Order: sequence, then structure tokens, then C-alpha cells
Amino acid sequence: MAIFNKIQIVLGFLSLLHAAYSAAQHRAYLRITEQEFSQLPIDIIFQAIASLLYIIYNILQVVGDFKEIRAAVDLQAKSWETFSNIPSFYTFNHRGKALSPVYEQPNPGLVEAYERDYDSSD
Repeated sequence: MAIFNKIQIVLGFLSLLHAAYSAAQHRAYLRITEQEFSQLPIDIIFQAIASLLYIIYNILQVVGDFKEIRAAVDLQAKSWETFSNIPSFYTFNHRGKALSPVYEQPNPGLVEAYERDYDSSD
């Protein structure tokens, strides 16, 4: 059934492409006859709208079931404590380590060698 709907999507896009081509042809005709453009003919408008609705319907058939938008459905399994646990906000390089009594400064020679190795690779 999905292959049938995919074929229908292609036919819908072809119909929409035909409506766009018809609109361009109508504009070219108006330029040749030196008439003023007021609006597209109703059959072109109807074909474009019908093609869009046809495409939307068949895409919905191909895609399948949707998930619910309500956040409560996905968040029911989580406890209140896990809401504020966001690993991307973890900070390990901060001034708290300088205030710690067990913190040791890194060897300046190793830091300079490390920076020299990575600066020379550019």
C-alpha cells in the first residue's frame, strides 16, 4: 500500500508542476497580447490547491503514526531530580579547584610542551 501512495505523491507533484507551468504560460500569453495581469485563471488555482491537498494526504499515508505533542507523555517516566541533570552544563574547569586544599598546579613545563606541540601542528 505504501508504494501506491508513493506513486500518488509523484503524480501529485507532477500535477503541481503542471499547474506552475500553466501559470507561467498564462503570464507569457498576457505579455504577448499586451494585457494586464489581474489574476490566474480559476482552473490553474484549483489545480494547484487540489495538487497540494493530494500531496499532503498521500504524504500522511506514507509517514505513518505520529507521536503525541504533549510533553507529559514522554516525561512521565522521569523523576523530578533528573530534570535539572543536563550534562552539557557541566563545568570542570572553574575557580573552585584553585580554592580546593587538595588541588595541585600542573607542571608548567608539561603545559608549555603541550601548547608548543599543538601550536606547531597548525
